[in-house]
Amino acid sequence: MKKIVVVAAAMLMAAPVSSVFARDGKQVFDTFCHVCHGTPGIPQSPHLGDKAAWAPRIAQGMDTLFQHVKDGYKSPTGIIPMPPKGTCADCTDDELKAAIQYMVDKAK
Repeated sequence: MKKIVVVAAAMLMAAPVSSVFARDGKQVFDTFCHVCHGTPGIPQSPHLGDKAAWAPRIAQGMDTLFQHVKDGYKSPTGIIPMPPKGTCADCTDDELKAAIQYMVDKAK
C-alpha cells in the first residue's frame, strides 16, 4: 500500500498542474462564462443555447472563437467588450477551448 501511495504521489508531482486540475467546459462555463453568457447574463452576449446568436460566431470557426476568447474581443458596436479570457484569468488554453466547445455544442 505504501509503495502505491508513493508512486501515485510521484506521478502527480511529475504531471503538469493544468492536466491534474484541469476543469472541463461545463465547469469553466458554470464558474466564469455564465456571468455574461448565461441567463440573464449580458444582453449583447450570445447566451448558452441561443442558436441564432451563436450561428454567425460558429461559422467563423473554432480558431477565431478561441482568439476572441483568449485575446478579448470588441464588437463592431463596441458595446461591452469581452475581456481577455473572459473572467477566467487562470484558465489554460485547453480549459478555454473546452468552455467554447461546451457553448458551441449547446447552440447546435
